[in-house]
Amino acid sequence: MATKAEKQVVVEELKENLQDSEALYIANYSGMSVAEVNSLRGEFKKEDIKYKVYKNTLVQRAMDELGGYEPVYDSLAGQTAFIFTKEDLGKPAKILKKFFEQNKKPSFQMAFIEGQIFDSEKLNQLASMKSKQEVIGDIIGLLLSPVSNIVSGLQAQGSNILGAVKQIADKEEN
Repeated sequence: MATKAEKQVVVEELKENLQDSEALYIANYSGMSVAEVNSLRGEFKKEDIKYKVYKNTLVQRAMDELGGYEPVYDSLAGQTAFIFTKEDLGKPAKILKKFFEQNKKPSFQMAFIEGQIFDSEKLNQLASMKSKQEVIGDIIGLLLSPVSNIVSGLQAQGSNILGAVKQIADKEEN
């Protein structure tokens, strides 16, 4: 059994993970073998996403100390794994969905993103979310599209005008 000091170290680690993350996913890993858990953990690690298993009571204690996580408390039951991500908020859902399709485990319980709860019914919606880089790329593409259309239009018009001027000049010389 962990001492009070050891538990407090875990609570501090949890608080740090929660504060550093933009999204928290919770999955139930019951029925998974050690090899399956390690494989899933490896998939998350490849994407620089933290996958950790903590005691639910310690998670709730850390959340109590930080405040604002009350909607998550109902999901703190059973064999829960916690997934913390900073950047691509939909990436954990993509990994969970793909892994579930292959192994039928773990079960997605919920995600807590920017103060909102996304229940188990929303996994497909979360998995289809674009990353911040993809959204920024789309916005830049939309912003540059009119500019490139104008430039190409001006270039086309310029070449037509230049051609017409050359034709008139040629006629006058002859």
